[in-house]
Amino acid sequence: MIPLQAEALNISFKPLGAAIVFLMMASFLVIGYLFKVADTEGMWVAGRGIGNIENGMAIGANWMSAASYLGLAGLVALAGFYGLAFIIGWTTGYFVLLIFLAAQMRRFGKYTAPDFVGDRFNSPTARALAAFTTLLIAYVYSVGQARGMGLVGQYVFGLDIIPMIVVMMAITVGYLAISGMMGATKNMAVQYVILILAFLVGVFAVGWSSRGMVLPQIQYGAMIDELARQFSEPFTEGGSSYYLWIATAFSLIFGTCGLPHVLVRFYTVESERTARWSTVWGLFFIMLLYWSAPAMAALGVDLFAAVNNITPDAVYSGSAAMSGAEGDVIVVLAAQFAALPQWLVGFVAAGAMAAAIATTAGLFITASSAVAHDIYSELVNPDATQRQQVLIGRATIVAIGALVTVTAFNPPALIGELVAYAFSLAGIVLFPMFFLGLWWENTNRQGALAGMSIGLFIWITSIINSVLPKYVGFLAEAAGGSTNAIVPVYAQFVPPIGAALVGTPVVFVVTIVVSLATEEPPEKTKKMVRQCHSPEPMGQQQTAEDVVSTDGGQTPADD
Repeated sequence: MIPLQAEALNISFKPLGAAIVFLMMASFLVIGYLFKVADTEGMWVAGRGIGNIENGMAIGANWMSAASYLGLAGLVALAGFYGLAFIIGWTTGYFVLLIFLAAQMRRFGKYTAPDFVGDRFNSPTARALAAFTTLLIAYVYSVGQARGMGLVGQYVFGLDIIPMIVVMMAITVGYLAISGMMGATKNMAVQYVILILAFLVGVFAVGWSSRGMVLPQIQYGAMIDELARQFSEPFTEGGSSYYLWIATAFSLIFGTCGLPHVLVRFYTVESERTARWSTVWGLFFIMLLYWSAPAMAALGVDLFAAVNNITPDAVYSGSAAMSGAEGDVIVVLAAQFAALPQWLVGFVAAGAMAAAIATTAGLFITASSAVAHDIYSELVNPDATQRQQVLIGRATIVAIGALVTVTAFNPPALIGELVAYAFSLAGIVLFPMFFLGLWWENTNRQGALAGMSIGLFIWITSIINSVLPKYVGFLAEAAGGSTNAIVPVYAQFVPPIGAALVGTPVVFVVTIVVSLATEEPPEKTKKMVRQCHSPEPMGQQQTAEDVVSTDGGQTPADD
């Protein structure tokens, strides 16, 4: 990744911006301490007592990572029409969640996504595969967040990006290790308020200052003809292909429905009704930012060209072209180029920090629960105490934090692209298991294991084929250069950023065929699936398994 140019971003110590970021980070630590937990119920699912608006805000903050706050506008600024695939994918996925998964996952009532897979398919191996996938997703996804924190810290504090990544990640890991899911949820609600206010104030201020716009989310359309053709016209030469656009949108839609840190939000609420309404609120809160991101991108490209005294076409090519790193912080650059007050630019930067931290919190909590609950407690030491599980979970947060921090020093792609890799993985491996596990009672252990194994193979080979040649010498030699793919045809149809378009249907077919060819799951498992669709309400702490085990084998859904 190209390093930020100090003269472009005005990298220097900014007292007002630094004070805003410092107070914000300190508040996160205080909230984490006030809501610290000592038991697994509070650590993993916040006691299942979160209301719909608070959970909707947590969903919004959990979702709107550095990839949304910084990276989405950056992708639209650098890739134009192709960036629309990210907006469509990242919002449409929530409609699928609302209709097919939110309430049903809450009724199943476990702690984690691997917990659901292991218990639904009666398989420790399936649980282990799901836990491994969860860890991979958390790792890949968090690298983009750490990079975003470092970029913002570099702008505000004027230090090199590497020490800023280390400091910001250390604070994030510290409050998460103390607080668990309860403190993380409370913090996410605060973080959402900060990030959405910062982004909306930023886009309105930039629009008014630079163009006299009152509603830039609509009025920016008048600028399209003035910007480069690459920004506004679909599938231009040198841009993305129609296939890549469809593949990216598809992967992001169904990847959304497979992300463990998104699904776990439905375990934290009071009831299935609350799960549905929190999804609606979350979608509304997300819309506020996504409606504004293209406007900020257009304003950023326009201001970048004006400040550098170049034509809009020269933003994309030539010696003064916008670098990938500059695109990743176009939100902050636009505020700076519009000559907004320093405190306001600092507030916009603080919003990016809040977005990155909120998502990292959700990812690290799901990763820690995958290790402590799904691997250690369920597979290694079934007699583990709650104290042992919480200690293992906190150790996992520290370990994955260190690994993510080191990787973020030299990430393999833009922030938004990094996150999209994780979405492809979730859409290929986990979404088919969630959907079939909840909607087809005959999905069995053998089908799940075959489908997940094939899915992991498709995603890993895609990464090896297209991404790793940049870092591994012998793979670069095999590809004929570090920027090439080893098998170009495979890279064309199974790109890492959109691998789910091929991978997800393959996993569905394999899972269904193997399930049909092998023995049906136990009757109790089928009853649990039916209970997930029952019209009868369940208690706040009840799970589908509890109901099936205590009702004499009959459920309302059997009638």
